[in-house]
Amino acid sequence: MKRIYIVRHGQTYINRYNKMQGWCDTPLTQEGIEGAEKVGEALKDVPFDIALSSDLKRACDTCDIIIKHNTNKDELQHIATPFFREQFYGYFEGMDSDMAWRMIGGPHGYSNHYDLLKHEPIDKVKDWIKAADPFHQAENAKEYWARVNKGFKMISEMDGAENILLVTHGFTIRSIADHYSDSIDISNGPRNASITTMTMTDKKMKITSYNKMHL
Repeated sequence: MKRIYIVRHGQTYINRYNKMQGWCDTPLTQEGIEGAEKVGEALKDVPFDIALSSDLKRACDTCDIIIKHNTNKDELQHIATPFFREQFYGYFEGMDSDMAWRMIGGPHGYSNHYDLLKHEPIDKVKDWIKAADPFHQAENAKEYWARVNKGFKMISEMDGAENILLVTHGFTIRSIADHYSDSIDISNGPRNASITTMTMTDKKMKITSYNKMHL
């Protein structure tokens, strides 16, 4: 059985300014760096066999900070991959989050993302993001999962990797939690530098904890 420790990257400037951040990227704030250091301490005694991250800099930097605390830091390889990038928001990238979610949810009767994700399936929300994008370049559910599932396939084929660090993004962690759990309320998103845990066997993937600041 594989144990995957899924960490949301530390706070970035766009997070701090409450803007949409998918494939666009901004640096970690000082608070974000400190958050990455804290989660590194929380996970320091987990003997990671491999470290994976999104290839976006905020996730790579968070991953590197976590690695330097780890008991296996001298042997640990870091693989950055686009498979675990954040949802691509297309036209809404960099927009004020509240405004963007009103544009996405408004035609369906929702004025904010909390209510939207409380009452609608997340894959339907992904399809609505693409539909609301005037350029229709945002990822819909089919496009998103085709990408992310390549990442999980890669993990499943990693022989001998039992403890896996995966640093990724908020909406992606929500998406994974929604797909691989029965009872998690994803209307509350994972905090920066929070830990979500998952198990993977040949037959099943399952979220075992969500949005924790320690193990």
